[in-house]
Amino acid sequence: MTAKIARFLEEVRPATPCVVVDLDVVRDNYMGLRHWLPLAQVYYAVKANPAPEIIRMLVGLGSSFDVASRGEVDLCLENGARADNISFGNTIKKQSDIAYAYSKGVRLYAFDSEAELEKLAESAPGSRVFCRILMTCDGAEWPLSRKFGCEIEMAKDLLVKARELGMDPYGVSFHVGSQQTDLNQWDIAVGKAAMLFTALNEAGIDLKMMNLGGGFPAKYRTDIPAVERYADAVMHAMTNHFGNALPAMIIEPGRSLVGDAGVLEAEVVLISKKSYDEDVRWVYLDIGKFGGLAETMDEAIKYRIQTPRDGEETAPVVLAGPTCDSADILYEKAGYEMPVTLKVGDKVRILSTGAYTTSYSAVNFNGFAPLKAYFI
Repeated sequence: MTAKIARFLEEVRPATPCVVVDLDVVRDNYMGLRHWLPLAQVYYAVKANPAPEIIRMLVGLGSSFDVASRGEVDLCLENGARADNISFGNTIKKQSDIAYAYSKGVRLYAFDSEAELEKLAESAPGSRVFCRILMTCDGAEWPLSRKFGCEIEMAKDLLVKARELGMDPYGVSFHVGSQQTDLNQWDIAVGKAAMLFTALNEAGIDLKMMNLGGGFPAKYRTDIPAVERYADAVMHAMTNHFGNALPAMIIEPGRSLVGDAGVLEAEVVLISKKSYDEDVRWVYLDIGKFGGLAETMDEAIKYRIQTPRDGEETAPVVLAGPTCDSADILYEKAGYEMPVTLKVGDKVRILSTGAYTTSYSAVNFNGFAPLKAYFI
C-alpha cells in the first residue's frame, strides 16, 4: 500500500470493488530488474495487466513485450511499441492471427509442436522462432503444468525442422512457474536448455537466444527473496552452464512488475455462520473468483488483506465472493483470520493485486460489472 494509493482511496472513495494501481511502483520494479539483470532484455508479459497506461509507460522506458493474442499485438502497437519489440509467445495461435501479426511486422514467435511450427512456416516465413521446453514448475505457487512446452528430444527435432522449413531457429524458452519461490529452479531449467544448445550445435545450428520466461514474484503472504537474489540465481545459472559464451537473454516478467503496484478495495457484503455450533464465520465480499480473484483457485495465491479493525481480536473465517456459484470461495483452508468486530459494510483492502485481476475479471457473470481499475 503506497501513500499515493491510500490518499486516492480516502479522497476519491471510489465504488467497490475496484483496484488502484500506482504506476510509480511499476516503473520502479522495471528499473530494478534492468539494474540487477542488465544483460537480459525485458519482454513484459502483457497478460498480467494489459492496461494501456502500463503499456505506454513501459514503451517509454524501453521495454519489449510478450503477447499472447492478436488483441495484445494491437494493444502494444497502438500504444507505441515497435513490432520488432514484440514476441508472440503463446504456443497456441490461430493461423489467421499468425498471419496478422506477421503483416504488422512481428518476427519473433514461440512454438512447442510440429503443427504450430508448420503454421508459422506458412504464415510467418523466415521469422525467428524459439521452442519452449517442458518444466515441472516445482516450487511455484501458480504452476503451469504440462499445457506448454515439449520434451528436449522433440525440441531438438523441431528446431532442426524449423531450419528445413526456412525459419530462423533462434533459441529456446522455458517457464519455471509463476510466483516461483525456489531459486534453484533456474539452474535446473538452464541446465536442460543448455543441453539443447549443445545438441543443436552438433547438428550445425547455432542457437542465439535463451528465453528465461517469468516466475519473478510479487509479495503475498509468504516471504520471498529480494529481486537481486533472483537476478543472482539467473546469472549464476547462465554462467554455470554457458561460461562466458552467453547467448542473448530474454526475461518475461509480469507479476513482478505490476503485482505489488495494485491494491483492491472491496466491501463486506455478509457475515454469517452455517450452524449454531460452528465457530467459523463466513465473510462474503463484493468480489470473488469471477470478479478478478481467479488466482485464489485451489487457494494458490494467498493475498494479504487489511481491514479497518486490524489490531483487534481475530477469529477464523472462510472468505467467499458474492456470486451464485459454489466455486466462488476464496479461502477455506489457508488459515485466514479476521477481527471478530468486522461488520457488514466495512471496506477491506487486498494487497498486491495489480496482476491477473482486471485481466481475469469476468465480463458480466451474475450481472456483476467487470472490475474497475484506476491508474495513478
